Amino acid sequence: MSEPCGGSAERDKEGRGDVLRFLVGSGDDERDAAGMKSEMFREEDLEECYDESPPERQIVVGICAMMKKSKSKPMTEILERLCKFDYIDMVIFPEEVILEEPVEKWPLCDCLISFHSKGFPLDKAVEYAKLRNPLLINDLNMQYFIQDRREVYRILQEEGIDLPRYAVLNRDPDKPEECNLVEAEDHVEVNGEVFPKPFVEKPVCAEDHNVYIYYPTSAGGGSQRLFRKIGSRSSVYSPETNVRKTGSYIYEEFMPTDGTDVKVYTVGPDYAHAEARKSPALDGKVERDSEGKEIRYPVMLTAMEKLVARKVCLAFKQTVCGFDLLRANGHSYVCDVNGFSFVKNSMKYYDDCAKVLGNMVMRELAPQFHIPWSIPLEAEDIPIVPTTSGTMMELRCVIAIIRHGDRTPKQKMKMEVRHPLFFELFEKHGGYKSGKLKLKKPKQLQEVLDIARLLLAELGQHNDCEIEEKKSKLEQLKTVLEMYGHFSGINRKVQLTYLRNGQPKASSEEEDCKKDGPSLLLVLKWGGELTPAGRVQAEELGRAFRCMYPGGQGDYAGFPGCGLLRLHSTYRHDLKIYASDEGRVQMTAAAFAKGLLALEGELTPILVQMVKSANMNGLLDSDSDSLTDCQQKVKARLHEIMQKGQEFTEEDYRKLAPTDSPSLVNSMKVIQDPVKTCDKVYALIQSLNSQIRKRLENPKSADLQLYHSETLELMLQRWSKLERDFRMKNGRYDISKIPDIYDCVKYDSQHNASVALEDTLELFRLSRALADIVIPQEYGISKAEKLDIAQAYCVPLMKKIQLDLQRTHEDEAVNKLHPLYSRGVMSPGRHVRTRLYFTSESHVHSLLSVFRYGGLLDDEKDQQWKQAMDYLSAVTELNYMTQIVIMLYEDNDKDPSSEERFHVELHFSPGVKGCDDEENVPLGFGFRPASSENQDKKPNQGSLEDLSQDQLDEALPLSEPMNIQRRSPMIRNRKTGSMEVLSETSPTQSSKGSTSHRLFPSSSRQSPEIKPTSGLGGLLISGFEGCSMVPSIYPLETLHNSLSLKQVDEFLSKVCESSSEAHAKTMKALSGLFDSQSQTSLYSPQQPLSSSGSETSLRPPSRPLWHGSVPSSAVSSAGPSSPITESSGLNLSFSE
Repeated sequence: MSEPCGGSAERDKEGRGDVLRFLVGSGDDERDAAGMKSEMFREEDLEECYDESPPERQIVVGICAMMKKSKSKPMTEILERLCKFDYIDMVIFPEEVILEEPVEKWPLCDCLISFHSKGFPLDKAVEYAKLRNPLLINDLNMQYFIQDRREVYRILQEEGIDLPRYAVLNRDPDKPEECNLVEAEDHVEVNGEVFPKPFVEKPVCAEDHNVYIYYPTSAGGGSQRLFRKIGSRSSVYSPETNVRKTGSYIYEEFMPTDGTDVKVYTVGPDYAHAEARKSPALDGKVERDSEGKEIRYPVMLTAMEKLVARKVCLAFKQTVCGFDLLRANGHSYVCDVNGFSFVKNSMKYYDDCAKVLGNMVMRELAPQFHIPWSIPLEAEDIPIVPTTSGTMMELRCVIAIIRHGDRTPKQKMKMEVRHPLFFELFEKHGGYKSGKLKLKKPKQLQEVLDIARLLLAELGQHNDCEIEEKKSKLEQLKTVLEMYGHFSGINRKVQLTYLRNGQPKASSEEEDCKKDGPSLLLVLKWGGELTPAGRVQAEELGRAFRCMYPGGQGDYAGFPGCGLLRLHSTYRHDLKIYASDEGRVQMTAAAFAKGLLALEGELTPILVQMVKSANMNGLLDSDSDSLTDCQQKVKARLHEIMQKGQEFTEEDYRKLAPTDSPSLVNSMKVIQDPVKTCDKVYALIQSLNSQIRKRLENPKSADLQLYHSETLELMLQRWSKLERDFRMKNGRYDISKIPDIYDCVKYDSQHNASVALEDTLELFRLSRALADIVIPQEYGISKAEKLDIAQAYCVPLMKKIQLDLQRTHEDEAVNKLHPLYSRGVMSPGRHVRTRLYFTSESHVHSLLSVFRYGGLLDDEKDQQWKQAMDYLSAVTELNYMTQIVIMLYEDNDKDPSSEERFHVELHFSPGVKGCDDEENVPLGFGFRPASSENQDKKPNQGSLEDLSQDQLDEALPLSEPMNIQRRSPMIRNRKTGSMEVLSETSPTQSSKGSTSHRLFPSSSRQSPEIKPTSGLGGLLISGFEGCSMVPSIYPLETLHNSLSLKQVDEFLSKVCESSSEAHAKTMKALSGLFDSQSQTSLYSPQQPLSSSGSETSLRPPSRPLWHGSVPSSAVSSAGPSSPITESSGLNLSFSE
């Protein structure tokens, strides 16, 4: 490739063809081009190179900048290399001359490199350029514009370069019309443009680095304050939610990048070097390497981005120019232009930069000086292509579906209200449009609280039956709304429903004084938020998850499991995290991301940048109000069986456990007589309540602080409400309250053991046995029902998983890493796709039902699957942090079209350990990724990278477990040596892969003993030492490790098509999306559709539902599409 040619900004339009040649900086090798002096210069030689002048007239290049800049390391490195051009001499203008001498006394030069920085007299430099007319490398007048962000944005806009949507707020006393700011709680309006949070606020002066990002209340509110790096911090989180009231600012929409920024450095219009670094907005911690330098990775620019670099360089007339790119929603946006700046510490860039500048100077000036000179050609750059060793499989895709972490018990209270103030509130927020109203925002909740306080004050004087009843409820409303001393939209909500003729009298709570006329039903929901323990669980799991990725063990900025971190910052990790719209699920996702990517600090900024909300299309949310008919029937049957006043008969066992699941049968044996057990549970709850009341009377313990700032009063409210609701007026039990009772007792026995209430363990044991029947069976009793209900919940999610798996091997033009830098990052062109879906119990149950009962494999024929099914049916509950993990590998030795090329594994963990799980834990068969099987063939098992220089730690002996991490509750990669082979079985006994590795969370130093079992035994070591509050998480168990992609793909298609219910559900989920913009192509796994959709009879004409004006990842990207003729089943289009 020939040398790039770029002129100074004005002169480069002539004499060059329209051929765009672009070199991107890469590789750290030292090479000399023709026309350069070949001996290497040290710092001190630099001075001499100015003195020794050969006979011909030399070209003098002047450096006019502040000393801090002109003597900086990058400048010195580049000037040293420029000196090697035979005809170029350098002269550095001394700082005192620049500041104190008139320009007439400044040194003479033929070419000037001059740029503004703090304290630099730009006016004098402009005057000097007028006087001497040297060749300007960077135009000086444009540098005035670069100091004003408004001008920068104006120029970018004129050039047609993409930039975020923005508005300028000028606080100028002479122009009041440019200063219209309306601030609302979750948005600002600037001169008529509305910016919903999150938005960015930048000072108009480019020298001022105090950029603030404001977060929405739904994510926790507050703001992130960015500043010039100080030590290891580049930003800090602040609870302040209001914008600044003095100074002029640019407001712009926040771009959802994946937590990384790209910095681009041009040298002339045809050369650009790009680097990725962690976005300062994420957690404000600057990642530094062992030498204390900020960690950055070179990145390959796309063709479009190269064009942008060229445009920026020419528009601002800055040959050497740095600017920032945000890659979001499949586009690249320029958000800042910095003018003159060099890449720090990249030898290859120093070489390239000196060559480009030297050649530019020679090309422009050599003819005038009669210097014989032609552009040197040089040898082709040889790209370095790492190979993988042996028949290693390469990890291509990880999909995980994860339940949220430990939460406080979910609670709700209903009351009928008739006060005019409530009707006014209902009208004010537009409740009459749909007859329903959801209030979640702090301001709205404050209004409800104000009404409650007002009514309570009024009620102080009166006393009669109706008001008494209402008073206790109003007090509860007030207590709950005042609970945390502040509102954050994540943990409470009020729903109001319009009742035309008042509420039908049904519940035990209502007395007989009932009025006629319309009323509102007020439902207050609170609780159910992620606890600190839940955060720790999610973060630890995220940290442990890293070890599934290749190179999950080298050091990266001092972190373990860093192959993934490195993959992520090089844009080779295509990560998207989705969460349903419940606060606890979103916070779990943010905490997991924090652990996965080794971030620090608050969860709010991480949530806003990294977690995409996938509501509005049923992908991860379920409309709990709209149960399917099948579910209603199942619930009715459950109630009937569970309310017989006799011991379970054989027939009951057949009715309740047609699948013969051991976990169910065991629970039924514990219970024996359901009504008697419910009686016991009820009596235990009563005794619990009287114990709490006694505590409250005792002044010592009355103000005891419970976990997560709960009080004994609130605990009593929780339990007495359950006591009231569990036993109905007719003396029968409300079975649907069993999960709530189990939920509360599980919570209290884990977190509030200090209260030392008697009999909690007995209550825990009985309610757990009841819950182990009720909860799983609510998702269907027979196999057919389980499948039917599962499809109603998770067809959209299965479609999305199917697409994630298919997309991988189509390898579109993703952000690829520059090959010269990818030594030590497995094969550079490829990337790993990770999709994490955080959701609630219903989706995890449903998805597991689909894999179990949908007919993926025949357990008669497949031994491995039979073992997996036995293991799953022994699992009693899918606790918090349950994971279903699907991993896709590619075997590069197999023919691309063969079925064996792509290989899918299914892993599962039942999540957090319960309180007394240790004795009756079902044993699985360990985590056995296929990469660690076929022992004989693979020299370096389990490793997905070749051993290059920086990965010597892979060759560790497998004998003693290393203590990799403080405490991590999950799985370890084979190479770390923290894994034991527990099976002594002969290969004929089990199906494929008889050698099974149990992964030990490496919390123990000494090698755990191997149980001499005949089959496969598993040991569980508690994952967290010294952290009793947070139970550890079961390691992943492999359900199957030799599925082909084709098998899985066909299975998912079949399950999604067979779902008849899903059509109705699908249409419901989508009805709201029909009016969105349509997108041209409908991607269908079965058959290509033309963009018009006319070839297959699409029922609503071609309006696919996947909207978003850009192929956006911020628009949630999954869900079912319009129904198509039965033959092709449901076709979906997803925007990624």
